Amino acid sequence: MPRIIGVDIPANKKVLFALTAIYGVGPKRSAQVLQEAGVDQNKRARDLTTSEISRIQKALEKYTLEGDLRRQINDNIDRLIRVRCYRGRRHQVKLPVRGQRTRTNARIARGGVKRRTVGSVSKDQK
Repeated sequence: MPRIIGVDIPANKKVLFALTAIYGVGPKRSAQVLQEAGVDQNKRARDLTTSEISRIQKALEKYTLEGDLRRQINDNIDRLIRVRCYRGRRHQVKLPVRGQRTRTNARIARGGVKRRTVGSVSKDQK
């Protein structure tokens, strides 16, 4: 199982899809990195040589990935909460941030099992 920037990537998948196991790398960025590194996209991850792995790692160095990316996203959310803007308050109370409706759906935000009322009055209170 190859290890790239501290992440074990699945050995039995094609490299194009195996690289998506790294946080911050999707299919498009994976294809860009493989093209830049000069590695065949259809090759299995277990068949990568050490030189190919090092070329992929070198190509990935210019992107913010894994822990740094998670930290950056969390810092941005913390900043929104700290300045008490609308989006920050929505994050704080764990509601949808980007304008989605809450009267129906929003099950994750409203609590999957617990089911608390968010957008409208509950049936018990009518």
